Amino acid sequence: MAAVQLRNIRKAYTRDHYVIPGLDLDIEAGEFMVFVGPSGCGKSTLLRMIAGLEDITDGELHIAGTHANDIHASRRGIAMVFQSYALYPHMSVYDNMAFALKLARTPPTEIDTRVTRAAEILQITHLLQRKPKALSGGQRQRVAIGRAIVREPKVFLFDEPLSNLDAALRLQMRVELAKLHQELGTTMIYVTHDQVEAMTLGDRIAVFNAGRIEQIGTPLELYHAPRNAFVAGFLGSPRMNLLPCTLERDAPQGAQVALAGALVATRRDASTQQAGAALTLGIRPEHVSVVAGPQPGAIAARVDLIEHLGDVLLGYVEIAGVPQIVTVKLQREAPVGATLHLLFDADACHLFDADGRALPVRGN
Repeated sequence: MAAVQLRNIRKAYTRDHYVIPGLDLDIEAGEFMVFVGPSGCGKSTLLRMIAGLEDITDGELHIAGTHANDIHASRRGIAMVFQSYALYPHMSVYDNMAFALKLARTPPTEIDTRVTRAAEILQITHLLQRKPKALSGGQRQRVAIGRAIVREPKVFLFDEPLSNLDAALRLQMRVELAKLHQELGTTMIYVTHDQVEAMTLGDRIAVFNAGRIEQIGTPLELYHAPRNAFVAGFLGSPRMNLLPCTLERDAPQGAQVALAGALVATRRDASTQQAGAALTLGIRPEHVSVVAGPQPGAIAARVDLIEHLGDVLLGYVEIAGVPQIVTVKLQREAPVGATLHLLFDADACHLFDADGRALPVRGN
């Protein structure tokens, strides 16, 4: 278990183009930190720099208090689990898990103890004599994780380890990884583009965009108090609705905005904005309610599609002819083409300025 510190880390593949232009991050010992963001945002590059698989152009990396920039990858006390399982097809599960220990000339009794314990943790003891071809995708991923566990690393690194699995197996493996972290207590850094994985696994989440960290926080902090429109729209399933609006006035109880012919109340402080300023209103589907008919603050919306998700009906609606699709959790069926009247929960409304920055809650 070890803390990881990154100080002004930069990465350039060409002289003047930095894919990571300068990044600071502290990961606590024993923490499960998730890097999340769209493809090409730099999260996997940073993970590989921590692992020693990519050179650090500038800045300092510290692992367990030791400056690690120039320490070889094999000596950093790190174990990495990749998207591909990378198992030796001619070796048994036992031999795949033991291979790195044999290279390190670990005594056979110690190898057997570590492999047996890892297999018990991952519930693959009955698979130790099988070859990879006889395993399912989920079982192969467990073996890859077991191969990392036996090394007893200071830090585990996971690079999108579940992306090759089907939906049911991803759910099962998320549970297994969470239980693994609870049992081992080892520092884990996990890269994914799947915000559901990020929300369900991470103690904290770092949201990446274009080589920069937009926000770091617990899953609930990022969900309920996004710093900007990028974070707000990236986290949540279904995602937050982001609607263009204009500031009508900044009332004492919170800003009021004009949206699709209605005046929508919020609890946000827009005192830094001028009346008529272009803003973006953010509202999550669970904070939108359908009312019986027109009323003050209600917005008329046309139903485009209804999704049946078992415990909930998810409606996709269009407001004022704008191609912005809004998701609403419905209590009852609504025909396509029908007009619904929507009310937004003022306490749950977010406002973002023209640069995408979140306006604060009134009184905060």
